[in-house]
Amino acid sequence: MSEAFGFREFGGPETHVFFDRPDPVPGPAEVLIRVTAAGVNPSDYKLRAGMAPALYEGRPFPQVLGGEAAGVVLDVGADVEGLAVGDSVFGSALTGAGTYADTTVLHGSYTARKPEGLRDDWAAAIPVAVTTALDAVDQLDLPRGATVLISGVGGGVGLVTAQVARDRGLRVIGTGSTAKRNAAEALGVTFVDYTSGDVPAQMRTLVPGGVDGVVDLVGGPSLRTLAPLATHREKVVSAADPTVADLGGAMVIRRADRADLERAADLLVEGRIDPHITSYPFAQAAEALALVEGGHALGKVVIDMTTAAA
Repeated sequence: MSEAFGFREFGGPETHVFFDRPDPVPGPAEVLIRVTAAGVNPSDYKLRAGMAPALYEGRPFPQVLGGEAAGVVLDVGADVEGLAVGDSVFGSALTGAGTYADTTVLHGSYTARKPEGLRDDWAAAIPVAVTTALDAVDQLDLPRGATVLISGVGGGVGLVTAQVARDRGLRVIGTGSTAKRNAAEALGVTFVDYTSGDVPAQMRTLVPGGVDGVVDLVGGPSLRTLAPLATHREKVVSAADPTVADLGGAMVIRRADRADLERAADLLVEGRIDPHITSYPFAQAAEALALVEGGHALGKVVIDMTTAAA
C-alpha cells in the first residue's frame, strides 16, 4: 500500500484528504518509483478544481495530486528503455497517477536518471519549472543583448526563466509583487513591482522602445497588459493562457522529454541554475499547495516525501 494526498471530489482545499491506495502497476511504457520528492505546481490545484475532468473519467475518487517527482525505480514496463530497477530518477506522471504519494508511476519517455550531485528536491523541480523555462527561452530565440520581460518572475518557473535568459546573455526585466523583489534582483533582474503603480508606464521609462520578447507566466489581464510592450507580437509566449494566440503570440511548446530533462539537470549540476526550493514535509502537503495556490510562493515548492505524513 502507498500513502497518498489528494482530493475526494472536485472543489477547493476542503476536498483534501490523506488516504492509502495500492501501489500502482506500471504499464508497458511506465516505471513505478518510490517517491522521494514531489514538485508542487499551479496545475495541481487547477486539476483539483475540475479543470480537466476527462483526465479522471472512469477512475474512482479520491485522486492523488501532483504531476512531477524524483525517486527510485521499483519496477519497469516492458517497453521502457534506458531505465532499470534501482535507478534514481526524476520525471513526469503524465499517467495521471499523481505524485504526492509514497509510490507512483511515471511515463518512461519523460523520465531520466538523476545525475550524481543533484539533490532529489532539485530534481523534482525539473520536469515542470526548469523545462518550461528552457522551452520558453528556446522558443523566443532572442540574440544576446536582447531584452526579455518575464511576468511572474518570482515564482517557480519565473526565477528559473530569469536565470536561463541571463545565461543566454539577455537583459531580463521581471514583474512581481514586492515580496519577490530581493530574490529577483539578486539574479540581476530589473524588477518592476506591479503593486506600486502603472506597469506599462514603468516599462516605458525603462525601455521606451519596447522589449524584444515576453514570457508570460501569469495570464489574464497581466498578459493583455504586457503583450503590447513587445516590439514583435510573435515574440510573446505564454505558459499560462492560451488566449495569447489572440494577441499574436503563442503558447510555450512543451517538451520535457528525457533529452530535455537531462539538459536541464546538467544546468543545475553545473551551478548555472538554482531552482530556489522551499521544502515542506509530506504531513504539510496541504500547506505547500496553499502557498502555491495563494500566489505567495517564492521560487519552487517541493514536498519531501521521505517524511511520514502522520
